Amino acid sequence: MNERVRNLQTEILSSNWYTLRKVNYEYLKNDGTWQQQSREAYDRGNGAAILLYNKEQQTVILTRQFRMPTYINGNENGMMIEACAGLLDKDNPEDCIKRETEEETGYKVSSVKKVMEAYMSPGSVTEILYFFAAEYAREMKATDGGGIEHEQEDIEVLEIKFAEALKMIESGEIKDGKTIMLLQYAALHKLL
Repeated sequence: MNERVRNLQTEILSSNWYTLRKVNYEYLKNDGTWQQQSREAYDRGNGAAILLYNKEQQTVILTRQFRMPTYINGNENGMMIEACAGLLDKDNPEDCIKRETEEETGYKVSSVKKVMEAYMSPGSVTEILYFFAAEYAREMKATDGGGIEHEQEDIEVLEIKFAEALKMIESGEIKDGKTIMLLQYAALHKLL
């Protein structure tokens, strides 16, 4: 436990979809004084994301879907191009990402490599995201993908040249943080 935090009090503000908490506490500042602070933290669980890549074809598999939060924050059509991802739902990160990969993209991967983990918005969201990469091949395509109907998913599967995906970051066609991180990881580590 952090000795610079005391008198922690938590109140649940909402638990409709996930949990929004208000947290009041005292924090010991660098100057030695205690300061009363209050923050809200959104707990939606932890997640996993993956970049599927094909060295021979020099391609990656990404998805496109409607994201309401981006729509209400200025994304004109609300559509986002992203790496496959999902919430852990009590699975370990590796099992989660294998399941999500098949549900969303239709590819059945058996071997994935964990490449990093990160808090994506640590000022307000508790989620830690586990990042993976895996090679894919045409013969690994088990279904059409597209997501799970009862989860209201309507996901388009995209196969994009890696060089084009990198250009899509510069042009603003790809604005999703986890996707940018995975594409840049692939470029830095010369996966393709």
